[in-house]
Parts: sequence; C-alpha cells; structure tokens
Amino acid sequence: MNLVKTEYDSQPDDSLEKSMSLVASAISDPSRVSMLCALMDGRAWTATELSAVAGIAASTTSGHLTRLLGNGLIICLNQGRHRYYSLAGHHIAGLLENLMGVSMQSHTSPSPRTPACLRYARTCYDHLAGELAVKIYDFMRQEKWLEADGTALTPAGKSHFQNLGAVLNPRPRRKSCCPCLDWSERRFHLGGDAGSALMTLFLQKEWITRTQGYREVKVTDSGRITMCRLFSLNLT
Repeated sequence: MNLVKTEYDSQPDDSLEKSMSLVASAISDPSRVSMLCALMDGRAWTATELSAVAGIAASTTSGHLTRLLGNGLIICLNQGRHRYYSLAGHHIAGLLENLMGVSMQSHTSPSPRTPACLRYARTCYDHLAGELAVKIYDFMRQEKWLEADGTALTPAGKSHFQNLGAVLNPRPRRKSCCPCLDWSERRFHLGGDAGSALMTLFLQKEWITRTQGYREVKVTDSGRITMCRLFSLNLT
C-alpha cells in the first residue's frame, strides 16, 4: 500500500512544542520566578512592588513583565492611573505549585529550608496550603466529605460546607473540587472552587489572617479553637 504524503506529514505542526518551550523559557529567569512566586498570594501587585521583591532595577522590570504577559502567565489590571499585575488564573498557580514540588525533589532527605511558618500555612493562589490544609483535607476524606478520587464533594460534604457558611459556586468556571499536591508536605490539600470557598470563609470569620505581601497565613486563637472542633485537629 502506498501512503500519500500530505502537507501535514511533510510539515509537522510543532506549535505546541514551541509554545511549551516559550513558557518554560519565560519561567526560567530567577527574577521572573521571584515575581511569579510573589503573585502566588493571590493578590495584584504593582511593577514597583514586584521589582522590589525580585531585587532588580525598576528599569528592567518592564521587560520581565512583558515576557510574562506575552506567555499568558500573568495579566495586567488597569485601575485609574495605576497598573496591577496578577497571575493569569488558578491554572498558572497550579503549574507553579507543581513546579515547586518537582524542584524540591531529591534522592536524599535533606533538612527542609522552607521557613516553618510557610510550611504550616500559606496561600496557594486562592486556597489554603501547607500542613494545616493537608490535615483538613485528610479529615474531609476520612469523613466522606469528598468523593474517593477527591474531584467532587459528596452530598454530605456539600451539606457540611453549607452549614459552615462556605459559599459554593453552582456553576464554577473551573473544577468544583480537586486535590492539589502540596509541595512542602508532598500530600494533597483541597483546591478548586471548594478550596477557594473554604479559604474565603476562614478569612471572613477571621479564623486566619494573611500577612501583607507574603504567602504566610496565621491562625488566630479563635480559628485554632474552631478548626480543632470542626475538623478534629490537634493544633498546638
């Protein structure tokens, strides 16, 4: 049988490979990585703030931001005379979180260099991460709040969320619920719309507070008491 050589055969479409290499290249610069990590707190930053956190001159910041914008990693928000930058979405936050996990891998078991406060509780874009978040996720699985694969809340889980006051989007534009691999704990915490709703509730109830300009999250005294009761946690 003779195969007809089509135009596609002779000129394979490598646009996906090129796009992937461009995104990887955009992330490869340490200054741009610092900016992206800063934006992992879920808030919008100015160019001046990002240049400070990356430790680079303001004159070179524009080029780095243009590179990140051009590859769809961040978006620019105009408000009056000011411009703010934030991650392009939860999918970019997930990409960065996974990359952190891969970067931390080693054949040995080194002593963790990540500050203890970040390992305990931090933001992962719009949901909670760290040891605290992993413990809450484990509780939800054990109590059947989550389906076995973690991709959806069970009817009981939805009822518990409603009783807590966590508002779920009936028509989320992303996954309603998903396991998100925690790079410091190497286990899963709750992501998706449900993870976002839970963190929003924690903030509204002032069970946790955010540290301005950082991903660190602190648990308040009332939050510690309440979370111990709600999720059968032992928080010291």
